[in-house]
Amino acid sequence: METKQYTFAVEEMSCASCVSRVERALQKVAGVKHVAVNLATEKATVEADANVSLQSLFDAVDDAGYHASAIQDQPQQPSIKPVVISALLAVPFILPMLLAPFGIHWMLSGYLQLILASIVQFVLGLKFYRSGFKAAKALSGNMDLLVAIGTSAAYGLSLYQLLIGDDDHLYFESSVIIITLILLGKWLEQRAKHQTTEAIESLSKLRPKAAQVKRGEQIVSLPLDQVKLSDIVIIKPGEQIPVDGIIIEGISSSDESMLTGESLPVNKKTGDTVTGGAINGEGLLTVKTTAIAKDSTLAKIIKLVEAAQEKKAPIQRIVDRISAIFVPTILGIALITLLGYGILTANWQTAILHAVAVLVIACPCALGLATPTAIMVGTGVAAKHGILIKDAEALETMHSLNYVAFDKTGTLTEGRPALVEIDILGDITTDEILSIAAALQSGSEHPLAKAVLAKMAEIKDPQKVSAQNTTAVAGSGILATINGSEYYLGSSRWMQQLQAQFINMDEKARELSEKGYTISWLAKQHSGDHPVVLALFGFTDLIKPTAKMAINQLHDLNVKTVMLTGDNQQAADKVGRALGIDTVIADISPQNKAKQITQLQSTGATVAMVGDGINDAPALAAANIGIAMGTGTDVAMQTASITLMQGNPLLIADAIDISRRTYRKIKQNLFWAFIYNIIGIPLAAFGFLSPMLAGALMALSSLCVVTNALLLKYWKR
Repeated sequence: METKQYTFAVEEMSCASCVSRVERALQKVAGVKHVAVNLATEKATVEADANVSLQSLFDAVDDAGYHASAIQDQPQQPSIKPVVISALLAVPFILPMLLAPFGIHWMLSGYLQLILASIVQFVLGLKFYRSGFKAAKALSGNMDLLVAIGTSAAYGLSLYQLLIGDDDHLYFESSVIIITLILLGKWLEQRAKHQTTEAIESLSKLRPKAAQVKRGEQIVSLPLDQVKLSDIVIIKPGEQIPVDGIIIEGISSSDESMLTGESLPVNKKTGDTVTGGAINGEGLLTVKTTAIAKDSTLAKIIKLVEAAQEKKAPIQRIVDRISAIFVPTILGIALITLLGYGILTANWQTAILHAVAVLVIACPCALGLATPTAIMVGTGVAAKHGILIKDAEALETMHSLNYVAFDKTGTLTEGRPALVEIDILGDITTDEILSIAAALQSGSEHPLAKAVLAKMAEIKDPQKVSAQNTTAVAGSGILATINGSEYYLGSSRWMQQLQAQFINMDEKARELSEKGYTISWLAKQHSGDHPVVLALFGFTDLIKPTAKMAINQLHDLNVKTVMLTGDNQQAADKVGRALGIDTVIADISPQNKAKQITQLQSTGATVAMVGDGINDAPALAAANIGIAMGTGTDVAMQTASITLMQGNPLLIADAIDISRRTYRKIKQNLFWAFIYNIIGIPLAAFGFLSPMLAGALMALSSLCVVTNALLLKYWKR
């Protein structure tokens, strides 16, 4: 059956236990296949049968005690108003503690304390009761339930003491200050979490609001959603490029740093593509629209980053298992603390305060935030540097790579032939030879023709030569008339068929062939005789300038390298030796590339495959991590877990480094989340922590976890 994927907001979650409860509720809906709920983004992603309605998912979340809604384009900033009001009401409770060391003994009357505490407890703290009641009703527990029980115990004990006339033993300040600290901690946490989404927000801001579109002879400003495919868009110097398209007129440069991480502007001319969201440089461009809305490169990038941030890392499964039993365990420990201390000492007031401290310090906020915040910041900083990571599992797996397997063409090499050798017979000049060859190739889309024309473009003052009667000979070459003479440009086999006179060029041709070069010959027809060869052209796919450094970086990271290519062994070995690749496997089909990946994995190794073409898709899918060059095909990018927007192999080591640092942050965050509870709960149970201090430490634990994750933002290549 066909499946759909829904992503929506889930409000009122406060901890890892909330996440587990929402996931369980959604998984009970008939037809739901997979559920992932993220505390940091406050979103749920559900894969379900096509007949499952979004409303049924919303109802399941509501029944679990939370609220589901459509995702807003602009997330609301957390309000500080409740924090300020609670803090002002807490001042009269804090002042006596601050003044006491100076010999000033001042205290509000008991009933005035009751009034202020009641406002904080039941108005500002109402959200804890609502959420806690829903959790209890669902026979579950969450952070808010712990807070509600803990502060209610302190408030109730104080009310009892007040009613029996014991004004000297009131603990209203405990409940007031705990709620104030938790509200402050949640506000700081929300602000910090908001910073983890900066990568998405920065990308979203790249979307222009309108485009200048040519309609007949007029240029009109249209909202972006009204621009259609094949519309002609005019882009002025310095403007944001509104659509993906092809330049049909104009020369400029494009600042694509926010999209690809490439800091230098990219030169653009007629026939080149431009990407929506980039900044046009100094020239006026006329562009034909090729992609709009969700099909644009920018939209795909945003979708990839969002998908990565919403999914769970494998390590999160440990947290999920713990959170399922966490709250019931803490309630049990608090009850044991209350009964044990009360029975042993007969001091039930102190026993209640110790139990309250246990409940407050054990709130599992930090546990729920430890993994998703690190994932969000890690994928965000990766996207900023042109590394698009599709899912959290890829980010986590990347740190443990043993092998990186490369396709050759377009991955380690430029992916297009370049004219690197010209050998000439006779006294004709190189410029004249290039002029003739370029005239023959003018208008051709053949890769070798483009290489000739690119070489011709390097000449400062080229000779103007035109060709007539141009005829392409399939599989052989091209012939045309220039200045009354017939010229031929093509393969060695064709020259032999034409019985062309090579005049001692065979040895040079053999030498270039052994280097793996592609060879073409230029010959001129002499009257009544066979053609005479004028020049020999050698073409090769140049190795990318950064490829050697990329291989060295992988070796420095203790990652072995393999090259898988369909090219002949001779050409492959040449590239392998030049780059220092550990293993070179040539003459291999796309299916056998995948088998080679599987063979490496059978040894227990974790393997990444890097490619850019359709023929690489099977190997990309077979690898633990598929890495696609953004300069390659859409099929490769869709199959891969990671896309490198620049097509720069140096980014592979960067991706590994980001993965290792992110994984380190996850482990650090989980350590801090657990250590707060492992140390704090016994201290609270044995009376070494007051409820107020416990509340402060609980708020601090969540803040520490989010702040630690945010340090990833300062990662440098």
